[in-house]
Amino acid sequence: MTSFIDSLSIAQSIALVGATTLGLLSIKYHDRALFTEKRQGIPFVEGAPIVGGLIHQLKNKDVLLDDVVEAMRKYDALTVYATALGLPSTVMTTDPDNVEYLLKGNFSNYVKGPQMLSAMGDLFGHGIFVANGTQWKWQRKAASLIFNVVNFRDYFSEVDLMSTRIFDKKAENGRSMDFHDVIYKFTLDSFVLIGFGKQLNALLSKDKVPFAASFDICQTNCFERFVDPFTNLRDMLKPILQPGSLRIKQHLEIIDDFAYTLIRERREQMKSGGEFKDLLSRFMNAKNENNETLSDKELRDTVLNFIIAGRDTTAQALSWTFYNLMLHPRVEAKLLDEIKQYIPGEMQSLDAPEVYEIIKKMTYAHAVFYEAGSLMHNKINVLRLYPSVPNNVKVALEDDVFPDGTIIKKGDSVGWSTYAMARNEKLWGSDAKSFKPERWLSEDGELKRESAGQWPVFHAGPRICLGQHLATLEALIAIVMLLKRYKFSLVPSQTITYDLSLTHPMRYGMHVFIERR
Repeated sequence: MTSFIDSLSIAQSIALVGATTLGLLSIKYHDRALFTEKRQGIPFVEGAPIVGGLIHQLKNKDVLLDDVVEAMRKYDALTVYATALGLPSTVMTTDPDNVEYLLKGNFSNYVKGPQMLSAMGDLFGHGIFVANGTQWKWQRKAASLIFNVVNFRDYFSEVDLMSTRIFDKKAENGRSMDFHDVIYKFTLDSFVLIGFGKQLNALLSKDKVPFAASFDICQTNCFERFVDPFTNLRDMLKPILQPGSLRIKQHLEIIDDFAYTLIRERREQMKSGGEFKDLLSRFMNAKNENNETLSDKELRDTVLNFIIAGRDTTAQALSWTFYNLMLHPRVEAKLLDEIKQYIPGEMQSLDAPEVYEIIKKMTYAHAVFYEAGSLMHNKINVLRLYPSVPNNVKVALEDDVFPDGTIIKKGDSVGWSTYAMARNEKLWGSDAKSFKPERWLSEDGELKRESAGQWPVFHAGPRICLGQHLATLEALIAIVMLLKRYKFSLVPSQTITYDLSLTHPMRYGMHVFIERR
């Protein structure tokens, strides 16, 4: 009995010490995460005791992009500092000078850090979007010659296939369709064909391609790891909480099977004397940073990194562009007038360089796409309302000072939100949240240029997007061809919003009715 009483007394003492310690820590860290400090000279986003902004972040992660917009509005700032238990403290900026500085002015000091490698490494390995230093440089060099308009040979046929097999049928039977889903299949087909020489035929499949479904789920998982420290735990518990559902490692197996099959087939074709000039073959003939031929694992990482660039960004840009055109009939009518002026007939008789020269002259088409989609023009990224990569982050290698005076410490996570930048009235005026293509046109009708820092969706400086011109041509050709042929209208009473991901997809798709023009 005495032993039991002694044990109870010890337990009570431990509990008292623990409660006292927790209380004292709560007093010191009453508005921020444990063992973090406030920064002088920068607005601080206050959180809860001990956990900082973690609980708020978890409750609002589905609207995280708008949460950043609200934080900048609340603190009347372009740069803020925030903490969350279990996650790196972050300096978040929407200041164009700061963004241009970290992407160009002091590029070598800001790298893809441990958190990015941990969050994205399972899916993207050491590919170009995760790599740093010499590992990144050789991949960029190997890919640099493949992204040009000459490699656009099969694109028209893919648009025609989408038109005849899907859009024409829907126009005839009057049934609605998910535009977002179809465009995803279209860009997957076209990029896999252009980049890897493989005819995937996703457009002809009623269901989502298993690879694409797993790829999207893994992307969401990657992003959740940036904002939710319990992501891996929830995945471990999935067989219990969601019996029959696949874990991330099983989705990765589906993704790996897709990538390694592409690689195996190409190796067999090359052994049989086949000659190819696409992205995959170029990397097969390249040398890595150790001057060695690439392994299948390195090629696998290459395939997946470029699929997210070639499929996702263009599909999302097209979806958000058509969404805004349907909401703004005035803009659609003005764009149609320009299309008829420059391309009175069908485009199939033109080769890619001819189309590219014509499209370069279509200033209003560019302005529409600048405002809603994603595009890089003459090395200046001018994406607006729906950026394909809405958030990004790097880590500082050494202490630094941003142009606005913000002190950056070695090891800091430094994020920038292109989505929040688009909606900031300090940057774009009182109509920042409005869809207004005319903001990109001067009084004489010429396209305006913005600084690289003002709209760096596909980066600036050394990491500027390699596929900018190919993506531009792909998107604008699709816009022109589809608008010439069809009138799209939104199905009533649906919710159009973004989904949680590394990029900027639509959460519930976008269902539309189609009529022939």
